[in-house]
Amino acid sequence: MEPRADRTSAAMERDAGGRSASALFAGFRALGLFSNDIPHVVRFNALKRRFYVTTCVGKSFHTYDVQKLSLVAVSNSLPQDICCMAADGRLVFAAYGNVFSAFARNKEVVHTFKGHKAEIHLLQPFGDHVISVDTDSILIIWHIYSEEEYLQLTFDKSVFKISAILHPSTYLNKILLGSEQGRLQLWNVKSNKLLYTFPGWKVGVTALQQAPAVDVVAVGLMSGQVIIHNIKFDETLMKFRQDWGPITSISFRTDGHPIMAAGSPCGHIGLWDLEDKKFINQMRNAHSTAIAGLTFLHREPLLVTNGADNALRVWIFDGPTGEGRLLRFRMGHSAPLTKIRYYGQNGQQILSARLINKKRVKRKGLQNTLSVRLPPITKFAAEEARESDWDGIIACHQGKLSCSTWNYQRSTIGSYFLKPKELKKDDITATAVDITSCGNFAVIGLSSGSVDVYNMQSGIHRGRFGEDQAHKGSVRGVAVDGLNQLTITTGSEGLLKFWNFKNKILIHSMSLDSSPNMMLLHRDSGILGLALDDFSISVLDIETRKTVREFSGHQGQINDMAFSPDGRWLITASMDCSIRTWDLPSGCLIDSFLLDSAPLNVTMSPTGDFLATSHVDHLGIYLWSNISLYSVVSLRPLPTDYVPSVVMLPGTCQTEDVELSEETIEPSDEMIEYDSPEQLNEQLVTLSLLPESRWKNLLNLDVIKKKNKPKEPPKVPKSAPFFIPTVPGLVPRYAAPEQNNDPQQSKVVNLGILAQKSDFFLKLEEGLMNNKYDAALNLLKELGPSAIETELRSLSPEGGGSVEVMQSFLKMIGMMLARKRDFELAQAYLALFLKLHLKMLPSEPKLLEEMTQLSSQVEENWIHLQSLFNQSMCILNYIKSALLQ
Repeated sequence: MEPRADRTSAAMERDAGGRSASALFAGFRALGLFSNDIPHVVRFNALKRRFYVTTCVGKSFHTYDVQKLSLVAVSNSLPQDICCMAADGRLVFAAYGNVFSAFARNKEVVHTFKGHKAEIHLLQPFGDHVISVDTDSILIIWHIYSEEEYLQLTFDKSVFKISAILHPSTYLNKILLGSEQGRLQLWNVKSNKLLYTFPGWKVGVTALQQAPAVDVVAVGLMSGQVIIHNIKFDETLMKFRQDWGPITSISFRTDGHPIMAAGSPCGHIGLWDLEDKKFINQMRNAHSTAIAGLTFLHREPLLVTNGADNALRVWIFDGPTGEGRLLRFRMGHSAPLTKIRYYGQNGQQILSARLINKKRVKRKGLQNTLSVRLPPITKFAAEEARESDWDGIIACHQGKLSCSTWNYQRSTIGSYFLKPKELKKDDITATAVDITSCGNFAVIGLSSGSVDVYNMQSGIHRGRFGEDQAHKGSVRGVAVDGLNQLTITTGSEGLLKFWNFKNKILIHSMSLDSSPNMMLLHRDSGILGLALDDFSISVLDIETRKTVREFSGHQGQINDMAFSPDGRWLITASMDCSIRTWDLPSGCLIDSFLLDSAPLNVTMSPTGDFLATSHVDHLGIYLWSNISLYSVVSLRPLPTDYVPSVVMLPGTCQTEDVELSEETIEPSDEMIEYDSPEQLNEQLVTLSLLPESRWKNLLNLDVIKKKNKPKEPPKVPKSAPFFIPTVPGLVPRYAAPEQNNDPQQSKVVNLGILAQKSDFFLKLEEGLMNNKYDAALNLLKELGPSAIETELRSLSPEGGGSVEVMQSFLKMIGMMLARKRDFELAQAYLALFLKLHLKMLPSEPKLLEEMTQLSSQVEENWIHLQSLFNQSMCILNYIKSALLQ
């Protein structure tokens, strides 16, 4: 069995000490990734009669159902980023570096082809073969199932550097190659012969596409021209030109309309009428980046496009003007994120910000208006308390004074832009925001040092902290506690101030060791985290207004911080590409790992199951699962010289743990498994592990049996024998059944001397000889309540036992009480023994002597146990009263 390709980060990266790169977090999956600059691939499933589109997202690819654009499958990850893709009716081919692989079922790698020395940039399926071309213009034809080379062609890239490849329709065993020098060549790959060289148009070829007509091919050029050419007669039928740069991709409608579409590097799509030979329409800003790929679905008025703006769109052509309108889409952020935060308490929603129009993807027609007016969001705060009544999100923008409000339920921009009316300077900007826990007020800090309060429902200004300004420098952070009693602000001058929220009066001010960079408050615990410009972290208690913890170790600016839901951990992300977890109760660093891209944001789920991060030059949100929720994790402090390992960012596929063989697992001193002994201490009372049903109801067995006794005995149905007996004679007659007419006959079988002693009885007799009762106790533990009663009842002389065996049983109980083990079993067995044999015990001196010793032993044990209970209760009462003081 081949090893799996989608291993978790924790399983892949283990250092020499046996410790995974991160002890607390393992890569789970990436969110918000839909497309990149690799052209998509469209496939048709004849069995389901549906079209599927496959887009690349880094090291894996996604497959969507075009009918609803629902995600069908996510492929396993490849070792490197995918550089080109192709597909036929059965397999998807994806190249990475100088290797490409074939995927079956849109997920699993079934074939891998190695042989190129340069990076592969073109793939073309060809029946049972596949053609690959690298950047050195070496063309190799592979047999798919044997993975062997069928043919290799080498071109001089200074004369003919292959830039496009096409298999013309109905041209058996022939391929058409386009070059950056402008010429085209038609090859027979079976006979390895160059059939014809097209002189071209002295401009590099960028795209080749088969037209609906046989022998006709569309050639896209670097100059922006599209040449409709007949390759059979080497004759140009028509020419088109666009003014938006080189042609990136070409596609033809096949639903009865002679329309051709061509993509451009600026995101526009041009539409041409092939009958009238004219430009008929344009789709401007179909994507915000270059059109990576566009495909008309066969015999349908649908156009599928994708681009590097992380968007996949389906356009429908049902209007009279011939222009496509957006039908369905999947899109994420087209630039790195500036802020992410979990929203709500269920841990299932994440708010992310980049450009302002990206947060309301459900509204159309706003991209070209608000995205120009409003700059990128730098910070935002959200509260769900009144989300159904009014706006619950407020955001400040880069270089802008006013803060915008947003409505989560409607996924739209809000009603207000909050800013002081008297301020009209262009150099003052909003730098910090927060919303109260009730959702009624927003607190906004400005670069001028002012901190203002606004009503979220009406947008009215409700006051300002300080007479003129709260800080002399720019406000770096604002926070309001959970009860709207205290407001904390910090400024670039290095001061931290505590204000009364209602009357806006300054309560306390304290100076910091360095200028603060950002501030974060954990409202439930009242713990305030401060990241300073000297890369250190201070943690304060807002009730005592004192610094309780100080951390240092980061080698770069701290970009973001996050508290765990219980407030025990503080997680920090820095420009030194590390994410560190600090344990606040112990004041130690307990986890640290490096990433290949600096983390910009970090936020933890309210349920504590996931950590979400965003990174420089990455468009997605990356989730990390909290290992401590499902396995035992060592929380030992890391040494000062600890060197963290680099962890790869998770892919879009949900990773699965890889079961390591026992030979590969080495013992680690990070986590020493503790085996609990059978008894922690000889002075402690230890209970057995038996369920309560085995011992709790021993005294009530007679009542239980009486309740469960049936009202009448079960009746056996009369059934005829298999062979019916007959009476001998000349006339055949059946014999009548015999009836038992003797009601006095007893059904009880008297065993007499056949009665045998039980194993428990024999072990008790052995215990009188060697004074060892472990074997007898183990036998008793295996029995059920009814069997236990039967064994104890048979100990008396009346039941076939003896006084000596009864004495042996009492000695066994004494042994259990002396050891202080199986305490509840000893009490239950002794109680049942006394209930069964209490009448005869006083008449036997040996048994009476044993009972006297047991009585004092039981009383001593209970007094000891009661003293332990009293001591524990006193300690608990003291702790409660001390906390109240």
